[in-house]
This record gives sequence, C-alpha cells and structure tokens, in this order.
Amino acid sequence: QVQLVESGGGLVQAGGSLRLSCAASGRTFSSYVMAWFRQVPGKEREFVATINWSGRTYYGDSVKGRFTVSRDNAKNTVFLQMSSLKPEDTAIYYCNIWGTDYWGQGTQVTVSS
Repeated sequence: QVQLVESGGGLVQAGGSLRLSCAASGRTFSSYVMAWFRQVPGKEREFVATINWSGRTYYGDSVKGRFTVSRDNAKNTVFLQMSSLKPEDTAIYYCNIWGTDYWGQGTQVTVSS
C-alpha cells in the first residue's frame, strides 16, 4: 500500500511563491512517474505537472514558466515550486502516482489579490 502526504499549502498574496511537498511511502518511489493536479470545488481536476524517474517534466499550459516540479528520490519526495502565483491558482493541490488511483489528501493553496 502506497501513501502520499502533501504539505506546504497556505495563503499567499498574488505574485508570491509557495513550495509544496509530497512524501511517498513505498520502496519503489524512484520508479514512479509522479504528478500534481489541482481542483477547485465544483470543477474538474486539472493537470498541473509530472516528473518521471529521470527528472523529465511536463506542465499544464496554465502553469508553464511559473511552476517547477522536482523530486528527491532519496527522500521519497516530490516538490512543486510555485512562483508568480495568481488568484486563479487557488485550489486544492493533490499529488498522484501517474496512472494509478494513489492520491494524497490534498493541500489548500489560496492566492489573494
């Protein structure tokens, strides 16, 4: 059983930065493609970013150039550095093992204008 635990959310002003973390259990973390998604209540979950075992990354169009996903395989952790935050980035952010039903509990990010 794999568990994912996000942290690092909070309230930030527009233009500010936050760094989210997602700690994963499991011995094969380094082989996982890890993903970040976000969701506003009442709306569909939106893809944010993925990172594969070698560090190759992909980003959703709405966050390209502002967000950076990274990972530390030694610590079984994936990160999401968010910069130049906008009010429309306000959402619950979830980490996920790509292609699976393993999700964290989510962490709230609120960006005030």
